[in-house]
Amino acid sequence: MGLLDNFKAKLGPAKDKVSGLAQQHEGKIQHGLEKAAHTVDRGTKGKYSDRIQSGTGKAKEAVDRFAHKNDPGPDAGGTTPPAGPPPAS
Repeated sequence: MGLLDNFKAKLGPAKDKVSGLAQQHEGKIQHGLEKAAHTVDRGTKGKYSDRIQSGTGKAKEAVDRFAHKNDPGPDAGGTTPPAGPPPAS
């Protein structure tokens, strides 16, 4: 058994525990992300609003995926849904 296999085996239970905590406190995490984004946006006087919103959205999606990794649902196939409408032909 290699070093990487040992590392993965030891991280498995910790990852499950963190996932459970993320699921349990998902609302607080989402609120914290919004609050941090608002604070940074105010601090930069709106100069980077688009980038801050984009980063916040990606962080929220990552928390959502991590918190619901064991839930069967429409995203169970491992693909992410398209961000917007399909391109016009």
